[in-house]
Amino acid sequence: MSRTMTGGCQCGRIRYTAQVENDEAYLCHCRMCQKATGGFAAAFVQLPSDSVTWEREPDWYASSPIARRPFCSQCGSPLGFDFIESSGQMDLTLGSFDEPGFFRPVAHAGCESLHESWLDTKDLPRHYSATTDSVASRWKAAGLEVPE
Repeated sequence: MSRTMTGGCQCGRIRYTAQVENDEAYLCHCRMCQKATGGFAAAFVQLPSDSVTWEREPDWYASSPIARRPFCSQCGSPLGFDFIESSGQMDLTLGSFDEPGFFRPVAHAGCESLHESWLDTKDLPRHYSATTDSVASRWKAAGLEVPE
């Protein structure tokens, strides 16, 4: 089920095309991924390194002695994870794909730092940007529609 998918950073400076073989994604809860993304976990799609084509080479941060992370130095978007000593695989951040809804979570990694209370949030109130006045009014004042 090979599918060509695209993605990139928030400002659009870094773009990629990836040949995706399935809809599997995973969450990494390790402290390095938490710090690299600023979230409770990083959501990743793992694929063969040679299935990713960068339209413009991303910036790379050596996040540890064993790994590096692609990102955009202009807008700060984290774009993935890659072992320095190539394994033939790399990860792209789920949120950097143009269609992240295609993927489904299949596993947790780095569970030594997992924050259990953040996994089941279905009972929390849900607020939408377009109906949250503090957000929507600012977009309107800028003469723009609230983005998805």
